[in-house]
Amino acid sequence: MRLNVLNKGYTLTAKLLFSIIKAFSGYPLPDAAKLVFYRPDFYGTPAKKFTHRAMRGPSSWSVGDRELMAAYVSSLNQCDFCIKAHTATSSRAYNDSTKVAKVLQDLETAPVAEPLRATLRMLGKLTREHTVTAEDMRAVLAAGVSPEQIEDALAVCFSFNITNRLADTFAFFIPSPEAFDAGAKYLLSKGYQ
Repeated sequence: MRLNVLNKGYTLTAKLLFSIIKAFSGYPLPDAAKLVFYRPDFYGTPAKKFTHRAMRGPSSWSVGDRELMAAYVSSLNQCDFCIKAHTATSSRAYNDSTKVAKVLQDLETAPVAEPLRATLRMLGKLTREHTVTAEDMRAVLAAGVSPEQIEDALAVCFSFNITNRLADTFAFFIPSPEAFDAGAKYLLSKGYQ
């Protein structure tokens, strides 16, 4: 059941912005973006800042890698909206939709470097089991991942485990593939702010 909060409760300024975005892009503002306008002081502004830093802040992971982490975590959580949004964005960032699809189908045989594979494995365990051990971390480090890269990946995982649950709770509308592609272009050029 879709909660009505995404359909109303916005300031006049926000409603005007939604109309301008639709007029220029040809697509309505995605529910993920609408959610940050609802009670921005409580959730929206802190969530935007955290997610933007995790996804676009300084990191030795590429934007494509972090978008793939978001898609992978979302696939484990079976969050249709986020799977499609971040599959589109990581595919555009890498300019390789096959690579992204293969990771989401079978991580162990996907054409990715071992440090990224080991990191996705660890994020998968954390997402499924809600815990990781020192042994799990040693395995990621042994694959050539730095402590800073682990921290960056955990920030992506944290952000999308929350976003996936909100998307499912609020029953985010699933737009067309063309709208997801337009959203991917926006995320790659502007980020999450």
